[in-house]
Amino acid sequence: MPKLIDFKLILTNIPDLLQYLPITLGIVLLSMVVGLVLALGIALVRLHKIPVLNQIFTVLVSFVRGTPLLVQLYLSYYGVPIALRYWNYYNHTNFNINHVPAFLFVFVAFAINEAAYNSENIRGALLSVDDGEIEAAETLGMTGWQILRRITIPEALVVALPTLGNQFISLIKGTSLAFVAGVIEMTAEGQIIAGRTFRYFEVYLSLAIIYWALTVITEILIRLIEKRINRFRVAQHLVGTPAPTETPIVGAQVLASKEVRS
Repeated sequence: MPKLIDFKLILTNIPDLLQYLPITLGIVLLSMVVGLVLALGIALVRLHKIPVLNQIFTVLVSFVRGTPLLVQLYLSYYGVPIALRYWNYYNHTNFNINHVPAFLFVFVAFAINEAAYNSENIRGALLSVDDGEIEAAETLGMTGWQILRRITIPEALVVALPTLGNQFISLIKGTSLAFVAGVIEMTAEGQIIAGRTFRYFEVYLSLAIIYWALTVITEILIRLIEKRINRFRVAQHLVGTPAPTETPIVGAQVLASKEVRS
């Protein structure tokens, strides 16, 4: 009977694929950071219902959430060169479209995708912040920026962290589509190895193990961050809680003494 599965090859493929892990992580981290900044801006615009921008972002979020990521990658791959042509025409510049790195197409698609999804998560988290805390900060004379930085964002982060973590994991798995834009990351290298060895099952199983390990590690890190934040919040509440007064005890002693005298 022929050897249907080469288990040794599954293990030997993993180091070769891990050589391209930095590219995968680079896409994830850069897209997530930029996407979070854009998401916060979109969430604030939609919360304050700024005219024109609110309508534009509402349509953008609906479009991104309603279309597949693969289609968005193709739109970025073919749309960015068109945008550069218009830029060259109207600004009299001479950017060479053929020299645009493939990483840019992937970054644009993933960053916009993350911004759209995370903006809804952040908007919901911002709405969950207690109005009483904001009013208390205003009475203390804090500016709008200080309230946003010291109260609103930290409180909203606690609420949004689980959904942001899930979105981060989805982004890690989504990078496997980056090869369609010409970026050689782990999945693209896996296709190259599979085409050379004709052992497709073993190669893709190696990829599955790597992505699974990345997901498990990320979940553990997110849980640790959540625990640390919760401990910090509990410590803050304990520090901010006034010490109990002795009045109830004194009152009880007075009543007891009266009963004894009677």
